[in-house]
Amino acid sequence: MTDSPAPRLPALLLVLSLLAWAAPAAAELSVTRGSAGHSDVSSANPVPEWIYTLRPGESFSEVAGDLLAPNYPASRLLQYNKIGNGAILGAGDRVRIPLAWLKRQPQPARATSVTGTVQLISGNTGRKTPLSEDALIRVGDEILSASGTATIELADGSEVRISPNSRLIFNRLTQYGKAGMVDTRLRLDRGEIHTRVKPVMEGGARFEIETPSAVAAVRGTAFSLQTSPEGTRLQVTEGDVDFGAPGKTRRIPAGFGASLSTTNNDGLSIRRLPPAPGLNPLPPRLTQLPTTMTWQESRAPMHRVDIFESDTGRWVESRKLTGSSFDIGQLDNGSYEVHLAALDTRGTAGMPRVVPLEVDLQARTASLVAPEDGGTVNDDMPEFRWQLNGDNEVARVEIAEDQDFRNLIATSEWAPETAALPSRPLGPGKYYWRVVTEAGGNSVATTQPRELVVNGSLPPVRIISVNYIDSQVRVFWEKVDTAAEYRLQLSEEPGFNNIIKEATLPDTTAALRLIPGRRYFVRLKALSDGPLQSRWGPGRELYLE
Repeated sequence: MTDSPAPRLPALLLVLSLLAWAAPAAAELSVTRGSAGHSDVSSANPVPEWIYTLRPGESFSEVAGDLLAPNYPASRLLQYNKIGNGAILGAGDRVRIPLAWLKRQPQPARATSVTGTVQLISGNTGRKTPLSEDALIRVGDEILSASGTATIELADGSEVRISPNSRLIFNRLTQYGKAGMVDTRLRLDRGEIHTRVKPVMEGGARFEIETPSAVAAVRGTAFSLQTSPEGTRLQVTEGDVDFGAPGKTRRIPAGFGASLSTTNNDGLSIRRLPPAPGLNPLPPRLTQLPTTMTWQESRAPMHRVDIFESDTGRWVESRKLTGSSFDIGQLDNGSYEVHLAALDTRGTAGMPRVVPLEVDLQARTASLVAPEDGGTVNDDMPEFRWQLNGDNEVARVEIAEDQDFRNLIATSEWAPETAALPSRPLGPGKYYWRVVTEAGGNSVATTQPRELVVNGSLPPVRIISVNYIDSQVRVFWEKVDTAAEYRLQLSEEPGFNNIIKEATLPDTTAALRLIPGRRYFVRLKALSDGPLQSRWGPGRELYLE
């Protein structure tokens, strides 16, 4: 049984206590206007209510259809509000609705961020699949994290961050029509979660997390919960949580932690959390990484640093540290929350110091080193070198056949290096290359392109046949695909030291007039428009009788 239960509030006090929570949904709790008539409400037996304010263009019948469960007709709601005719209601009029009459429907949760290895186990099929961002989580589903983390957003905007090596089961995900209220019940079988829950309505909305040894009834708070075979621990940083064994909970306020052991009979242990560390000033906008975060020394044996993305809630990093400093590095551009908390001797985190942080890194153009502009190389895997001029940058080389780089033919891997080889061999020809640097994930700088020539060689030309017709000799040779034309040489000795005839030919045949009775030697090589080095083919003896 819960210690020190709050007495039941009179109807008017209940209405006032819920006014602030209900206002954002265009609803409030107050006295409605209406004509006289019978009411189901007795002042001696107040009923938890939700008050809806009609918006422009809405009618009473539309609101009743959207909000009421099927067994509660609109006519009964009119009678409850002492209204004779719903058609007289317009924008700004308020309608009282008992919470028990509201429509309830399953409302899935959504994964807003996932890092590392996280599995989703379907409650319907038992099938296990990787959890992805924007995936829907329904009643009965389970999330099993290994080395990864996940952030889950519930229907009312509440957020659950799941630590590595955790198992979380979604036992109930119910929404009360359009009322904005939910009935959420989770089970943390093992591991750790960090939770930020929207304020709940007394007697209406419900948010409970069960573990093998305890239950946490949440009332609108920020807290973390860890469970293991040894028991369950709770730390409340905002609001309060009813925590303990089922039926024996106590209210734990912000700034306190509680634990319930399964290995002894000491019962519920409540203690004050270590205070938030004294963090030394940190620039709210970082234009250079890494940077060192420091805090005042304390008696705490260790500290814990957690970094979250502000927009998605993604858990970027979590570290346990000795000492009083931490190097922040390798963050993409964006907004973050840095949480710093002292750990006690049990490893329990205390009140966090939360610091907003903006990372705004700008990439700087690299300085190209080699090859030089217009240079020539004989290697089909040449090394490209450059110098980085910024901090926390990665770079890669890009290679194309045109100066506009419309079609990249080779690149290198992104890396914080100053040299790289192309991703594939480069054939002989002319190329353009440049280096692209990136900082913060979205800031890019690109160098001017340089020209590069890769040398190569054409295969030797082989003579296929020789035909003799009278005093004329016709020579035929193999075609070389990459050749633009051919060079022919004629000599009277096999060493081709004394060339008596030389010609450039577009085809693969040539006719020669020779003096009968004398010996000649002929050879060919292919020519290219590009930077290809040609080789002479083997010589062939010619003799005309």
